[in-house]
Amino acid sequence: MNILFVCTGNTCRSPMAAALMNKIAMERDLDVRIESAGIFAHEGDNATTEAVLAMRKYGIDLLGHHAQPINEELLQKSDLILTMTAAHKLLFAEAAPDKVYTLAEYAGLDEDIEDPFGGDVEEYEACAEQIYQALLKVADRLEQERGNG
Repeated sequence: MNILFVCTGNTCRSPMAAALMNKIAMERDLDVRIESAGIFAHEGDNATTEAVLAMRKYGIDLLGHHAQPINEELLQKSDLILTMTAAHKLLFAEAAPDKVYTLAEYAGLDEDIEDPFGGDVEEYEACAEQIYQALLKVADRLEQERGNG
């Protein structure tokens, strides 16, 4: 399964989500390929310093991350598109209605993943933990679907 995480700039939330999902997938032996992109991403931008620092708690190095803008090819090859907010989801609802969800929605939660951009490391750490907890539920769902498939 190809999973695409989408946020605004692809320097904070979506790269943290992609990295955390890769970690969870390896721990649970899930057959997934993970990418991230941003609606207004500038090709090649690095992850923010705060995102890099927040990921260290999870043993993840984001220093090699380079932002990419979302494009038609990414949308087409993705089996599941998880956005950080309902506003992001609305942008793709028509193009990919059967495979786009907010991360929280797919995890069975309610809240959007708010953008920590411009905040301090503690805000990024709180955001990362919110993403991580949602991704644990996503992994549970993927495991259930694998068992039923």
